[in-house]
Amino acid sequence: MTSPMTSAAHDEPWEEPLDPTARGVPGDGRRAARWLPRLLPRGTDVPEDLRAHVARYGGPPYRGAAQLLVGDVRAAGLTGRGGAAFPVHRKLAAVLDAARRSRYSRPVVVANGAESEPASEKDATLLWLAPHLVLDGLQLAAEAVGADQAILCVHAHRGGDVGIALRRALAERDGAQIDKVPVELAEAPPRFLAGQETALVNRLGGGPALPTFVPPRVTERGLGNAPTLVQNVETLAHLALIARYGPRWFRAAGTELEPGSMLCTLRRADGVSRITEVPLGTPLCDLLGGRDVEGTVLVGGYHGTWIPAGKAAALTLDSQSLRGAGASPGAGILITLPPTACGLAETARVARYLALESAGQCGPCLNGLPRIAGALDELAGPRPRRRTVEDVQRWAGLVTGRGACHHPDGTARFVRSALIAFAGELGLHERGRCSATSRKWFLPVPADPARTEEDWM
Repeated sequence: MTSPMTSAAHDEPWEEPLDPTARGVPGDGRRAARWLPRLLPRGTDVPEDLRAHVARYGGPPYRGAAQLLVGDVRAAGLTGRGGAAFPVHRKLAAVLDAARRSRYSRPVVVANGAESEPASEKDATLLWLAPHLVLDGLQLAAEAVGADQAILCVHAHRGGDVGIALRRALAERDGAQIDKVPVELAEAPPRFLAGQETALVNRLGGGPALPTFVPPRVTERGLGNAPTLVQNVETLAHLALIARYGPRWFRAAGTELEPGSMLCTLRRADGVSRITEVPLGTPLCDLLGGRDVEGTVLVGGYHGTWIPAGKAAALTLDSQSLRGAGASPGAGILITLPPTACGLAETARVARYLALESAGQCGPCLNGLPRIAGALDELAGPRPRRRTVEDVQRWAGLVTGRGACHHPDGTARFVRSALIAFAGELGLHERGRCSATSRKWFLPVPADPARTEEDWM
């Protein structure tokens, strides 16, 4: 990869320079949006160097002792931006509690930039444009839990220019002596599950990037048996801003229940893709191009949910709103399928990829996902058997909640939503027809699935 997807967010009408003194109305996400972007430098595709970063934000606001930042993170209501939206203060507290009880070494902090979702480019874009904001967050998280080791991990296939930018940033910080904890730059293989928390820790420990069974959780016993904090890189960037400007400032964007902003990868039906930062609670119609958008929208990526565009236009980008449609913001991925594509064929292709990318360590992944993928191949073809839909529904129910990780659950959610969203297309296929007018695939899928254990190393 020569460069990450560049941010096209700079032309949005709500985006004005960062103003840490600004105060919005919590819950009024659209009003507070005028103070974005918070995370990305405005009007440039060039990585922000340390001098520009310090001029914009100042140096890392260390607190001087462990635990002191946790209260601010809790008051801010920051949740993880990697997809699960877990409260960040609870992870910090869990690592602190485990460290007090542990007989092993001091905690380890891992910045997870191993973006596993083929449809997402937001983490790579953030690391490319604002590496020092992420590295500030990594240092502050290390101080908050009392860690003496910090690791920044990226996907190997995205380690080209992004890796060069990160090494340059680390060298700048080393020269300025602003980091309290040394940072190691590591790579994860380009596999869908490599960014999963336990898989990442397993890989950093010298094993394959495969999920492991829990308990114990990595917050209790992770890398080298030490309590380990794994946080998405965007989450750490938000943490760095909360440490500077406080919980009230952070809550000036978003909703009362889900404060703050998040980076989104938007892929339109015309093939145009961009990264933008929006407040949680933003109407999806504002992101999709208006209430007149047609087709079907994939919300949350390949572990997400297909929703008809008309229904999606009435929703907002937050868990509370999307939950009613069986969806969640995930890692902030919104994809509008073009009318020239067959939704069943696109879903079948992604489902095959997800089955091949499974760890194959438990029954749902080893047996269930390949069967589901095979059945979807049939449904995407001419005149599928009617019982095949029932088979997919039954198998999706059987794999849910029974895996070592959530890969079967996310795949089942994706597939089930497709059967509902593309029911009309399924009816055409049963009659030997298809609505697609183009043979070109739309959803991005890597061409090299894992075949041996070396592919996970």
